[in-house]
Amino acid sequence: MLKSKYIVLLMLCASGFQLAAQTQKEVKTLIVFFDGLRPDYINPELMPNLYHFKQNGSYGDQHHSVFPTVTRVNASSYATGSYPAKNGLMGNTVYFPEVDPLHGLNTGDAEDLMKITAATHNHLLTAISLGELVQQMGSKMMVFSSGSSGQAYLQNHTLSGGAIINTSMILPEVLRPQVINDLGAIPEHAYPNSAQHEWIANAVIKYALAPEGPLVSAVWFSDPDGTAHRDGIGTATANASIQSVDAQFGRILKALKDKGLTDQCNIIISADHGFVTDIGKKGVTEFLIEKGLKKDKNSDDVLVIGGAVYVKNHDAAVIKNIVQALQEEQWIGAIFTKASASDALKGEVAGTLSFNSIHWNHATRSADILVDANWNDAANAAGYKGSSFSRGVAGHGGFSPYEVHIPLIASGPSFKKAFKSELPTSNVDITPTILYLSHIKVPKEMDGRVMYELLKEKSPKSFTDVVVIKNVETKVDYPGGSYRLILQQSHLGNDVYNDFAKVIRE
Repeated sequence: MLKSKYIVLLMLCASGFQLAAQTQKEVKTLIVFFDGLRPDYINPELMPNLYHFKQNGSYGDQHHSVFPTVTRVNASSYATGSYPAKNGLMGNTVYFPEVDPLHGLNTGDAEDLMKITAATHNHLLTAISLGELVQQMGSKMMVFSSGSSGQAYLQNHTLSGGAIINTSMILPEVLRPQVINDLGAIPEHAYPNSAQHEWIANAVIKYALAPEGPLVSAVWFSDPDGTAHRDGIGTATANASIQSVDAQFGRILKALKDKGLTDQCNIIISADHGFVTDIGKKGVTEFLIEKGLKKDKNSDDVLVIGGAVYVKNHDAAVIKNIVQALQEEQWIGAIFTKASASDALKGEVAGTLSFNSIHWNHATRSADILVDANWNDAANAAGYKGSSFSRGVAGHGGFSPYEVHIPLIASGPSFKKAFKSELPTSNVDITPTILYLSHIKVPKEMDGRVMYELLKEKSPKSFTDVVVIKNVETKVDYPGGSYRLILQQSHLGNDVYNDFAKVIRE
């Protein structure tokens, strides 16, 4: 009976989820994420399709990744319209001692996420998601992804009557035979990941772009991130990966036009983060062991999970000693701790800012310390500015403007044409905007806002377009110098966007 139910579901996907609540003229939404897309990639040579799309649509020039600027944080933040402080997904690697008391869990692996789901009694995320809200209105959301199974899963982790078609996972599992029959075998992963991008684009065209397709569809391309991590920014393979995803985006646009759906579909494009060249040599775990602040690599006195540091029994003296040692290191950037009793934006350890200031103050899942690598404006051999003292070839996750600043492009019947906005936006604003355009009430608990400035319709009187730039600063002296931390924020009414965090040592 269950198998028959989901075979019917896929048939409805192919024919377009024909629901009484939808009519053929209803405006739907296609969300497109290009993993690791820097704004300066969008040019006529590398991305002619996206460049043309940008020129004719609405462009958000002050769009923000959510910090930590990693993939799964931004997948869950866009999906819930809320920051980690509310949605509970704190990093690409997370710590749930009830699942594993000594190691982090990889949020890129849907199996690890399902372990968290089981351990938290179905509270993988602690905020409601777009897929759930769409389902409550009798409609569906489908996710398509050539990236990790975890990233795909976090976009609609409850499935909510919809489906996930990912190159590593198809959910519900009973749909797999029909999907493979329709699309052919899933190609092997490669660098660039061109064959898988094409397969996913075929899935979008087949299931999402049916005349009466799901109300919301989301496609996530794993490049240029995957190839740039391995080979670096501006390399021949990285450029080829950019051209590959642009070509598949062009195919999707052509299919929309050929099917006569261009005027019935809004398209919102974003990225999870930017990208920088890595120049670092040290790691936090090794450093703490060298300084005698952690017993050994496998000890449980101090656990380093990504940039998050968990101290056994939250020992205040140990936390302070770790922070002070890190503040003296040139390769260490911004450091955050729990809020002080006297100032919600300042950290409890001198010279740090608080988790509150960066939307990371989850009630139960925050660590004791959050550490970022330092960064600078240095350009790599290909001329791309932005370098991080993280180890590797190239990557992201930090608080530099090169990782925070990402593109936002929107086009369709609801959006202005050939328009550029200088107002700050964030990935948490995507879902509230989609809900608003779909006539679904935006939950007041969501952190994000409706991006009225991009819409054709007149903004409500309550909407402000006044941006105020503020710096939150803290400073502490250490033997031989000082550590000064500056967090630049853009304030738009009650909405606060973190632009970057910079450390100055004197």
